[in-house]
Order: sequence, then structure tokens, then C-alpha cells
Amino acid sequence: MTPGNNGASTPEDDDPFGYLYADGQANGAQPPSGGYGYPNSVNRVRAVGTRQYGQQSQSAQAAPYGQVPQQQGAYSQPNAHYAAPETLPGGATTAQQQVPGGGGGGGRGGRGPNHKGLLIGAIAVVAAVVIGIGVAMLGGDKDKDGASDEVGTKPTQSQDAKPSPSASKGGAASQAELPKTDAKALRLGPGVSTASDIKGSKADGGVYVTGFNHVGATVTWTVNGIEKADTYRLYVRYGIPGVDANATLVVNGDVQDRPVNMKNFGGQPKGDWERGWQETWSNVNLTKGTNTIEIACNEGNQCDAVLDKLWIAPEQGQ
Repeated sequence: MTPGNNGASTPEDDDPFGYLYADGQANGAQPPSGGYGYPNSVNRVRAVGTRQYGQQSQSAQAAPYGQVPQQQGAYSQPNAHYAAPETLPGGATTAQQQVPGGGGGGGRGGRGPNHKGLLIGAIAVVAAVVIGIGVAMLGGDKDKDGASDEVGTKPTQSQDAKPSPSASKGGAASQAELPKTDAKALRLGPGVSTASDIKGSKADGGVYVTGFNHVGATVTWTVNGIEKADTYRLYVRYGIPGVDANATLVVNGDVQDRPVNMKNFGGQPKGDWERGWQETWSNVNLTKGTNTIEIACNEGNQCDAVLDKLWIAPEQGQ
């Protein structure tokens, strides 16, 4: 089949490769001068099938146009008729090189993706997210319940200590309401008097009881306003000259087994009355209403002491 002529132009004018066709050659088409195709090529372009590479067999030379000559020789011998472009000067390498040990998933020799490692990583990420959400939720619950957690705890320095309902009936409130007295209000026995020479007395006017250091000396306090029969504490503030002292305690006419202990708890030097002021206490059983408390210097007591204040307080734990 030959191309038709649709005008004044000839095939060689329209097609730069017209010289390759029989009709183009008949009409005078000439190949371009110089190399064509690959850069720096010095080979002249010839018609297909006419170029020879090395020695060709007769069958290759006589092969008609358009037919590929049969390859002769062993499989490993190169085709004398065809030369790959990369063998020509300036030819580019087009063959792909196989990477040794490639990880192609389809080949037996390759190693597929590490699905086990990916699965473990995904599980670790999910676990971390779940733990984070759980911690956040616990923290939110703690903030919401913070006010309720403080209920029943002991007040700290930053919190206001409010008295409980029971405090209005006992404890510090009851201690403030219970009776107290000083030296001026006491009934003094024989040979006992008051003075104010020793500094440090907390009684009204600095007055204290003196002359107590002899057998038969007594001081008596009539306690009024006891609302409930119970065990209380009798506190005595006393002064000594750096030596231990004691006295007999009598409550409502009953002599108590234990004396009023007026020891030198502070370890003050002997003879120093001004530094000898201290406090002691004894348990006493009081009845409701009025009670009588007597401190006496009897045989066997060491009574070298002065007294300035007495008061009643609740027993420990009430």
C-alpha cells in the first residue's frame, strides 16, 4: 500500500523519515547529513535491514524488508543482526539492575513487611492512649470530689478550725465556763496569809498565799457551779525555791490517796523564788452543784511553797 498524494507536497516534504520508505526513495528523499539518533553518533542512517553489525549470515543479508532474521548459534551468543542501544557509543543504560536481597513481597527469596512488628507497635500506641484517657478521667474525678475528701480531716494551718457541736457542751468551751479562783478568794487556815513580794504571780494584784510551810496549814476553796457530777482536773499554780514540795488533797471531806505534787519540774536553781513558778494538776471527783476542795500541809508533806491560782478543767478525753 502506497501513500497517496493529496497536494503539491510530496511525502519527502511532509515526512522527515520519508527516505526510509520505498516511495520516498523513489521520489528522491535523502537521509540527513551527519549522525542522527544518538548524540555524538558518527554512524550514517541507512534503510532498515541494510546496516550490518559485524559479520552477518547470508540468511540475514537476504532477509526481506520488515522481517527479523533468525538468530543462529547458541542462546548465549549475541545476535549478529541486532545490537542493543546501550552497546552503541553514547547509548544510555536502560536495563534495571536487581538489588541483591531485595524485599519483593512476591518472590521466595525476598522478605515481606514485618507485619508482627507493625501489629505490636499499633497495640502499644492504643494502650498508651487508653492509659492517658484513664489518668485524665481519674484526675477529673479527684478534682470534683476534692471538697468531699476534706470532710473529717484535721484542720490545717490554711483552714479555719470550727468547733464541733459537742464542743459547745464540753472541751474548751466547758473549760472556760468551769470555776477558777486566786489567792484572795481562798479561805486561809491558821498561820497562813497573803503577800505580793515575789514577782511572777498571775493572781489579781500579784497576790499569793504564803506561810504554808508548817503542819496544820490549809487553804480551802468552795467550788460553785458544777453542772454535772464527773471527774475533773484541779490545776494549781505554785511557786517553790528550786526544791520539790507536796501537800495533802481533800475533796468534800475525803482525803485523796495522791498528794498535790509540786515538784521542781523546770529544774530551777535552789533559792530562786521568782523563777520557781510552775503548774501541776490532780484528778478530783466532783458532784453537781457545790464542792469543797482543801489543800493541807500534814505530817509527811513538804510544804515549802506559795500558791496563787486554782481552776477546774475537764478530765482528759471529755
